[in-house]
Amino acid sequence: MLHGLLWFPLLLVFVLLASLGWLERRRQNLFLAWSEGSELAKLDGCCAACVKDGQLTWSRFSAGKFEQQGRFEIKSLEVVELMALASGEAPLANESQGRCRLRLIGGGAQMDVPFSDADRARRWIDQLMSTARCDL
Repeated sequence: MLHGLLWFPLLLVFVLLASLGWLERRRQNLFLAWSEGSELAKLDGCCAACVKDGQLTWSRFSAGKFEQQGRFEIKSLEVVELMALASGEAPLANESQGRCRLRLIGGGAQMDVPFSDADRARRWIDQLMSTARCDL
């Protein structure tokens, strides 16, 4: 009886980790279906984003599906800025790491796309600008 009581918390932890793994796998499978056919795609803790047919679309995962948060036409892209996620209008320094957002400006519109990794966001800046130049 005593041994069973000692192993019971480990069993609960195992069940919890297994269910969290199943939820993450489900989220990744939904992302693969959502981003199918895209030229550029990302999934991280902040949001999912993809470039498909000249449109950048980003969504958040909630309640078992992706809910669209915004859309931006790549052809109208003029400037992409790397901004701090939480501190208003502060641009992110080159050596900064962590959570950030890309500010997309063009065609009279301005949108922010959140990223959980600044290095990945910097790579996206280059890829988005090259895509915008190709679409012109």
